[in-house]
Amino acid sequence: MEETNFVLLWKEHYEKIDQSLAINKKLLTELTNQKAESTMQLLVRHKQRGIIAATFYLLILGLLLYFSIADYKSEKAYFIFSILAIFMVNIKALFDYIKHLTWANKINYNGSIAIIQKQLAKLQFSIISHARIICLQFPFFTTFYLSNKWFPHEVGIGYIIFQILLTGSFTYLSYWLYKNHTIANLEKKWFRNMIAASGGKSVLKAMDFYKEVEEFSNN
Repeated sequence: MEETNFVLLWKEHYEKIDQSLAINKKLLTELTNQKAESTMQLLVRHKQRGIIAATFYLLILGLLLYFSIADYKSEKAYFIFSILAIFMVNIKALFDYIKHLTWANKINYNGSIAIIQKQLAKLQFSIISHARIICLQFPFFTTFYLSNKWFPHEVGIGYIIFQILLTGSFTYLSYWLYKNHTIANLEKKWFRNMIAASGGKSVLKAMDFYKEVEEFSNN
């Protein structure tokens, strides 16, 4: 009889522990959802500002291209080609800003954690892809001011070497950054800081919040 009572008490004790764990998990999930949503609002505002800035930037670049092509002269070839390349990269950037803003606003923080994590991972991958494309414009900031009217025949060998080294170094930097913008480098501090400028910091923080919930559930 005493053994039966002991088993019942033990069973009741474990049921209370399970209930307590379930309540704690629910509270932790709700708190995590609130923190993740608040953090992602920073991303939303960042992308909204980015859309406005990119639109004005593209308008300026577009006007420069229009007037340069309308009054085309061969000495403007470097300028037109460079500005066109920068323009195309930033068209893609504007498209990405709109896409990321749309995806961020579609996340339902009251839904399944697995779905939220999947949406955050998708957004994170897209932000990294966006950042690596942005890097491709760097070399063209070293060529837009050139003109075949004076370069290279009217400058000394010293300037030619300087220009080759300048454009070459920016080209290599662009290639190196493009190559290293991968998910595998997310554990590296320099890379996390770099994609933070594209809004990656907010997504990383939100994903870390949900890792805490997973760790609690697995313990």
